Amino acid sequence: MGRVNTPILDESARAELETLFKKSDNHSLRKRCQTVLLKADGRYSKDVGKIVGMSHVSVNSWLSRYKSEGMPGLLIKAGRGCKPKIVKETDETDILTLAKRHRQRLQTAKAEWETSSGKSVSRETFRRFLKVLADATNG
Repeated sequence: MGRVNTPILDESARAELETLFKKSDNHSLRKRCQTVLLKADGRYSKDVGKIVGMSHVSVNSWLSRYKSEGMPGLLIKAGRGCKPKIVKETDETDILTLAKRHRQRLQTAKAEWETSSGKSVSRETFRRFLKVLADATNG
């Protein structure tokens, strides 16, 4: 096998990685923390990849990012993924007002909101957003 690219972790870095690995709600972050911890123990990238479910290339990539950026390197950077079409901060009051006005006609409320906001969403997206709002107010 190839050489082992082992990061040197001091006690505080190891403790922080272990805490995030055990207590983080983000599964991807836990996997990345486990990756760095296993590599710090001197394991090969292919072995670590099998344990955490990544390719050895991804293991080396995350390890490189951790070495260059530290803990922030293991986090997902802002701007990734699909942007939401309905923004809770700006659209919540408008949608709630329309939903109250058209209680039995979700499609009418959706069409009126789309006309006023200039945005277009599917019926399912609109329904899901209303469900999240209802859960937030009830819970």
